[in-house]
Amino acid sequence: MFRLHLIPYGTKFDIVGKSKYMLALAASIVILCFSFVVFKGINYSIDFKGGYIFELTMPNEPDIQSLRKELGSFGLGEVSIQQFGAKRDIMVRLGKSGEGKEQEVAIQKVKDVLGEGVVYRKIETVGPKVGSELVSNAIKAVAFALIAMLCYIAVRFEWQFGICAVAALLHDCAIIFGMFSIFPMEFSEISITAVLLTASYSINDTVVIFDRIRETLRKYKSMGIKDVINLSLNETLSRTTLTATTTLLAVLALYLFGGKVIASFALPIMVGIVVGTFSSIFVASPLLMFLNLKRDKASGDNKPKAANIG
Repeated sequence: MFRLHLIPYGTKFDIVGKSKYMLALAASIVILCFSFVVFKGINYSIDFKGGYIFELTMPNEPDIQSLRKELGSFGLGEVSIQQFGAKRDIMVRLGKSGEGKEQEVAIQKVKDVLGEGVVYRKIETVGPKVGSELVSNAIKAVAFALIAMLCYIAVRFEWQFGICAVAALLHDCAIIFGMFSIFPMEFSEISITAVLLTASYSINDTVVIFDRIRETLRKYKSMGIKDVINLSLNETLSRTTLTATTTLLAVLALYLFGGKVIASFALPIMVGIVVGTFSSIFVASPLLMFLNLKRDKASGDNKPKAANIG
């Protein structure tokens, strides 16, 4: 029976031996991303900043460039127009919201530009207060997810494993947030899902490797910690790369053929898969070398054994 192996079994890569270079690279990327987020900020979408959202069907195929230019002349903030479904179906987003009569005037201006015969499926207004609450809730959601994962890893393994896992997750999340700051991409509600999916995917890979490290510690009592981690990483390398590749291909199909709305969701997930795979191999596991991992506790040898009766 044919089995696909992107990386053959029995590899003996000295991954831990190169860990200082990889950790330095990871730290440099995180610092760069963090600097962009702090000094440049994130390009929040209307979901966070507030504004107007119109979903509609035009009587004829619209001239997107012309509509964007006309709507931009009203001073209603950043204008975003996307086609979805049929060519006559568009979504209009305006990045500046108002209250009371100001909202009515702004909505009427948009309707005047779009003209007659337009079928409006949805008109929504997102206020700045709602946007700020959404930012706060998004930060809390990511923070609580990381804390919950830390608790899970610390209970299932040892505290050293928990710290290493969360360090890798912070690395992944920092790069995803940095991507939204460095590149002209909007951070929306969907982006929060992409961040959490990245964290979930990364922690799954990390737990698989940690399980193998613990098994290897039990199996080879006299092997050094560095050799144990290296052996475990090499034994799981084929599984890790194959899982990442197949998942990446599936998300790539969504990015290429799912339309612009799906593509904006798929792109950060693709980056997250690559980053999460890198951190599981080159960040989470090698960090155990610097946290004084105890063999007896990590392997479970300190647990009381059942008495041999009879």
